[in-house]
Amino acid sequence: MSGGKTKKRVTMMDVAKAAGCSQATVSVVLNNVTDIKISPDLRARVLDVAQRLGYGLASPIRRAGLEDLRGGCIGFIVDQLATTPEAVNAIEGARHASWENDVTILVAQTQGRATHERKAVASLLQAGAQGIVYMSVFTRRISLDPVFEDLPVPLVLLNCYTSDNRYPAVVPDEVTGGRMATATLIRKGHSRIATIVGESFMEAAQDRLAGYREALAEAGLPYDDGLVAEGNWTPTSGFEATQKLLSLREPPTAIFCQNDKMAMGCLMAIGEAGLRVPRDISVVGYDDDELSRHLRPQLTTLELPHRPMGAWAIEHLAKKPRSGHHSLKKLGCTLVVRGSVSRKSA
Repeated sequence: MSGGKTKKRVTMMDVAKAAGCSQATVSVVLNNVTDIKISPDLRARVLDVAQRLGYGLASPIRRAGLEDLRGGCIGFIVDQLATTPEAVNAIEGARHASWENDVTILVAQTQGRATHERKAVASLLQAGAQGIVYMSVFTRRISLDPVFEDLPVPLVLLNCYTSDNRYPAVVPDEVTGGRMATATLIRKGHSRIATIVGESFMEAAQDRLAGYREALAEAGLPYDDGLVAEGNWTPTSGFEATQKLLSLREPPTAIFCQNDKMAMGCLMAIGEAGLRVPRDISVVGYDDDELSRHLRPQLTTLELPHRPMGAWAIEHLAKKPRSGHHSLKKLGCTLVVRGSVSRKSA
């Protein structure tokens, strides 16, 4: 390509959208899973779309140092795998960063139990793992089991960190994400902007709210506790929180929902009140959950950087980092503009 520009990496989500199927179907086809039945026509369509889009060809796979892992394997330990897409996306990013260097990724789910973690470590080392990525589904500070302190291989933390920053660690930049979501609405002329927060004990909720407040302050807009509604990440909580916001004497003209599931409930409550999005109220979500593309209107949201985080973890394992003091790496979210935001009407 001219001008030295890097081609945007094609993801499974891109293939799924172009092929008109789910991301799960794309994964089954591209990973050649044989015990799940996919029709020949659908399988052929997915393969054709993947080839046409160049799936895998634009990945950052030839990074310096990865050759040292060639032919080996990496252990990936995660507390939860099946309940949310974050872990799958991180593993996908790790796989993209390593697959052409013939590196195998072995995944263990532990449910956060120390006994399971010890067994997973023993099994991964026995299998010849040359490094271990430890991931938490929820961004948080962790206390590692002593089994991780004397590993004979490097350890990198993904979506979590320790208080002493002893190991390389990467997390999303949630404060900047919350600021971006709010600033998107401010740029459209909205000044009375509400937010529906997640569970307050979670760092993601705290940081996204901090970003919301920063954006308001930067725009010279006052912070109003009455425009902050509590949720718990579920569609029902988004629905109920939106009902409370709409009942205010002066309702908001825009709502920043701290995840897409609460945004789904928010859209339902707005519709039930006889209002339309974005004509009457603009809505921004967070996470870029697959459902955000199926809502009507489609949801403007922020994509969490779990795929880049997975790639970052692999690259840092290849550097064979030693335990010591490491700066916490924060990767930015990406704004995904769709149809749920418009300029505030006069």
